[in-house]
Amino acid sequence: MRYQLLFSEGRIGRVMLRNRVVLPPLEVGMANFDGTPSEQLVAYYEERAKNGLGLLITGITRVNEYHGAGLPRQLAMTSDRHIQPFSRMVERIHRHGTKIFCQLHHPGRQSNSLMVGSWPLMERIGRLWPGYWKYFFKLVPAAEKFAQTGLVPAVVAPSAVACEYSRQKTRALSKREIRGLIQDFIRAARRVQRAGGDGVELHAAHGYLIQQFLSPHTNRRTDEYGGSLDNRMRFILEVVSGIRGLCGTDFPVVVRLTVDEFYRFIGKPGQGIELDQGVEMAKRLEQAGVDAIDVSSASYETMNYWLEPPSFEPGWRKDLARAVKEQVKIPVLAANVIRSPEQAEAQLREGCQDFVCLGRPLLADPAWTRKAAEGRAQDIRRCISCLWCFESFLTNAAKGETLECAVNPRLGRERETAEPQKNGAGRVVVVIGAGPAGLSAAGILGLRGFRPVVLEKNAAVGGQLQLANKPPKKEKINWCVADLERAALQHGAEIRCHVEAAPASVKALDPYAVIVATGAKAVIPPVKGVELPHVCTVTEILNGSVRLQNRRVAVIGSGMTGLETAEKLAEDGNRILVVEMMDRIAAGVHAQHVDDILPRLKAYSTDFITSHKLTGISADGITLENIADGRRREEKADAVVLSVGVRSDRALADQLRPHFSRLFMIGDARRVGRIPQAVRDGFDTAWNLR
Repeated sequence: MRYQLLFSEGRIGRVMLRNRVVLPPLEVGMANFDGTPSEQLVAYYEERAKNGLGLLITGITRVNEYHGAGLPRQLAMTSDRHIQPFSRMVERIHRHGTKIFCQLHHPGRQSNSLMVGSWPLMERIGRLWPGYWKYFFKLVPAAEKFAQTGLVPAVVAPSAVACEYSRQKTRALSKREIRGLIQDFIRAARRVQRAGGDGVELHAAHGYLIQQFLSPHTNRRTDEYGGSLDNRMRFILEVVSGIRGLCGTDFPVVVRLTVDEFYRFIGKPGQGIELDQGVEMAKRLEQAGVDAIDVSSASYETMNYWLEPPSFEPGWRKDLARAVKEQVKIPVLAANVIRSPEQAEAQLREGCQDFVCLGRPLLADPAWTRKAAEGRAQDIRRCISCLWCFESFLTNAAKGETLECAVNPRLGRERETAEPQKNGAGRVVVVIGAGPAGLSAAGILGLRGFRPVVLEKNAAVGGQLQLANKPPKKEKINWCVADLERAALQHGAEIRCHVEAAPASVKALDPYAVIVATGAKAVIPPVKGVELPHVCTVTEILNGSVRLQNRRVAVIGSGMTGLETAEKLAEDGNRILVVEMMDRIAAGVHAQHVDDILPRLKAYSTDFITSHKLTGISADGITLENIADGRRREEKADAVVLSVGVRSDRALADQLRPHFSRLFMIGDARRVGRIPQAVRDGFDTAWNLR
């Protein structure tokens, strides 16, 4: 076997695992509202288990209903009524040879005030009246506005130190509450054991409650649960001791541990846990009888250092796991932005870790393990680190919906999309445009037995992604293009590049249906001077038709396309001014992307002007108008790059519509979106073609 270490047996405590591949506790928001596993959640887990997974660790599972609920649709182990439903899920996972641990969790200060105190009542109403939930989520926006008044219960933490990310009213736990929470964790572990679970993991990472006790940044207590490392570790050590006493030594206990909070990376040196203390914590946990350490890092306040955007290289934090492994004898699990079986095998061989955690990669491809085991690494659909899973989770959880994956439109729909209807019978379907939507559609059409013929006017496939991959640190976009193209070709698609589609040429193929995926074009605003020769769009910069060097360049628009293009221009030696109409840069953009790119732009001495709109362009500058008071100002610029959005390109669809009864528009041609919308649109259109 090519990956001998990855597919060798491994042991955690008394539990033997068939390989070293682990689905870590990545929360997907698919449980029932009462904390029991839904069929959707079980199908999601089972899809990964049946593809050869060694160990599955559930998402965050609450141990306390009053102030420990992290979100509406998460697993719970707060009551004996949760045992039997969890047991049924365990049985289904075990059928496939996969072991299952349950991660026990309390959010602490990273909770939401709306969930504190009210959740037990809400959950009870929902159990008695399932239709209640649709009304509950309609009330959430109003309730969030009420929460901003501060007239809500506080979230709890070791000390009254509010999270700068969650920004919730926060109070310190009393010693009585701390002792109660310790018992909550212990009793929850026993319920997992009674349900047939193979072990538990304690979540002491990513800024949640146990980490809050461990960190000197969040734990300012002066009693026996704060101060020295001995005292800050008292909470977790009493939990571990209690689980050992109640569940015995044969029941594995793993700790997911932040060993470095990385506050120095956001300009706060000397704060929180740093690696030397994180390693010491791991050593003390081993001494306390913990069976394995799942090494992680950071918190919500330093989120990019545990949930990385695309700019982070695979394996960038593997030395954290190595530092722990060198000091403990128990197994070490770690994620480390592992994206390929080759990387996984190498990090095992280098002695960085004993088990490979694949969170986002197993969202992107549930068959990652099987494909690797079969020597088909080239067929793995790779995670591109785009963070759509977390971004969609933040939006969808507040509506009781699940997270999504940009490159896997089946996520959360494993049962519904298990078997395509294979009735294509060789009928031709013409797909116009080989961007992510067109390639996604072509792959599914081929799977269904149609004969997809993809017409692409450019020299290569990828569509808008051949622009998105040009700024610095965006190379992972190429993975998406390559994987979509490979899947389409494997399923029988014919891709013809350098072909400009027209009604006559499409008719000549006698198609059963036509799918138009012609993308979108850059918007040109009606501004005086926009026709001048030193004015262009981001498209022209990214496709290379316009090259600028050693200029003062004004980039108009601070969405991610504008910022990424600005970084490319800065890298090429230009001096950059970014102009934005809104009152802040990148308004509406997921904060992690902004936090990632702004420091790099600032390092290039980029200038930013907000709350101003472009009203004119001259030979040597631009005219801006203040949105608030209408005052105008002039700024020098040798070149102007427009990044004010795109508009669907429907011209060809309008030409073709009279000639074909089955004509569908997908991707940006139908509605401007991003990679996840394009891939999902192509998949669904091809899946449902009748």
